[in-house]
Amino acid sequence: MTKVDRFRQKILHRLDELGVRMSGIETELDQPKPRDLNDQAIDLEDDEVLETLGLAAQQETRELRAALKRCDDGSFGICANCEEPISDERLELVPQAQLCRRCATEAAAR
Repeated sequence: MTKVDRFRQKILHRLDELGVRMSGIETELDQPKPRDLNDQAIDLEDDEVLETLGLAAQQETRELRAALKRCDDGSFGICANCEEPISDERLELVPQAQLCRRCATEAAAR
């Protein structure tokens, strides 16, 4: 198995995890609201948290799908900015990374 294939499997596994998470969030958000006003207020706060988690999962899903496309086109693991290899250590932690650590640090400082 090549390095790219190993990361592809990792990405696919994470996409499965996110799919389960988003399904659970959707199920929870679709639950009927309680009649008690205090419980409704708590429920609305909980819904806001769940919506934020759902949006984060959707964003990560988009990034992971883009990483799969890079696996297919041969650009996976290459920094989109400096075109140097992204370290395996970074890809282990953030397989959807498009920037090497140096370029990501510089981008975050801007």
